Amino acid sequence: MSRSLNKGPYVDENLLKKIAGKKPSETGTIKTWSRRSQIAPEMVGFTFGVYNGRVHIDVLATEDMVGHRLGEFSPTRKFVRHGGKMQKDIELKAKEAEVAAAKSAKEAATSAAKK
Repeated sequence: MSRSLNKGPYVDENLLKKIAGKKPSETGTIKTWSRRSQIAPEMVGFTFGVYNGRVHIDVLATEDMVGHRLGEFSPTRKFVRHGGKMQKDIELKAKEAEVAAAKSAKEAATSAAKK
């Protein structure tokens, strides 16, 4: 459920204190654990290290991000892939075919250059 419009956007006060009176170019990464804070127009240009439960992920705030939450740009789950053993075999065969095609193309180019 979204926040009521008459309350305004939620931005953590500590986060605003960290950027108050500073320029984006002179500050490094600002570490924060406040994933729920919305990106305000004052934050544009700053780099935030948003904690995802394991590490801080650098997020550069741009104009397009204003109104979104910091946590949206720092995923908490890592997608490995679907498939398992069958998928690995298919990918391995595709890679071998690609290498073989590259070798044959290279040989054709060198034989054409010799003629």
